Amino acid sequence: MSHTMTIQQAAQRLGELISALGPDDEIILTLNDHPVARIVANRPHGKRKRGTCKGMLVIHEEDDEHLKDFHDYMP
Repeated sequence: MSHTMTIQQAAQRLGELISALGPDDEIILTLNDHPVARIVANRPHGKRKRGTCKGMLVIHEEDDEHLKDFHDYMP
C-alpha cells in the first residue's frame, strides 16, 4: 500500500511510520506537492548459498593474446 505525505509530516512521526511499514508498503514524500523521495521496507534477500551461480559463466577459449594490451598494468 502506498501513502503520500509531506516531508514535514513524515519528520514528525518518522519512527512510527517506519515501524508500521509492511513488506509491500511505501511512503511517498513530497515537497511543494512534488514527489521527492520514497521510504520502503528493507527486504532481506535470504541466506546466500554456495554454487547458485554455477554454470552462469562460460569461458569459451583460453586466450592470453588479449592480455598483451594490459601488460603495462600487470605485475
